[in-house]
Amino acid sequence: MSELLEIVREKLQNKFEGALLNAEMQYDYPVFTLEKSNTKVILQFLKEDPDLNFHFLTTMCGLHHPENAPEQEFALMYQLHNMPKNWRIRIKTYMSKQDLDMPTVTDIWKTAGWMERQEFDFFGFNFVGHSNLTRILNMDEMNYHPMRKEYPLEDAMREDKDDKMFGR
Repeated sequence: MSELLEIVREKLQNKFEGALLNAEMQYDYPVFTLEKSNTKVILQFLKEDPDLNFHFLTTMCGLHHPENAPEQEFALMYQLHNMPKNWRIRIKTYMSKQDLDMPTVTDIWKTAGWMERQEFDFFGFNFVGHSNLTRILNMDEMNYHPMRKEYPLEDAMREDKDDKMFGR
């Protein structure tokens, strides 16, 4: 196991009892799955703790896993970076399609503003407290969220493609 995984796991278990659901290495990357209701306070702790100092939000993205149980169909993933120590971790939190509300983290990282707007636009996450939660890349008239795996990848009526060439 990674030393970083153990350092962060121990701190989170000691400070937030029961909030850490899973800690594992995925592709040489420490990944921590959190209870949804505690995600924001833990993200703030990870940034402000002087030993951890995950001061940079590298990425925040939405995930849609329709094959998961209904209460874990959607997820948000945050990648954090401590530049002086070159530590990187991922934080994941899962939720159901009926409860896509998450508190904004723009008060922790200003750069989250654009990222949250993108995930609202593409997946439909509602970042409670965001000052300008509007579509950022798609047209305002769109009444769906295109990155959800609810739509076919291609038009089934097309006759000009022979997918046998691509192993489909």
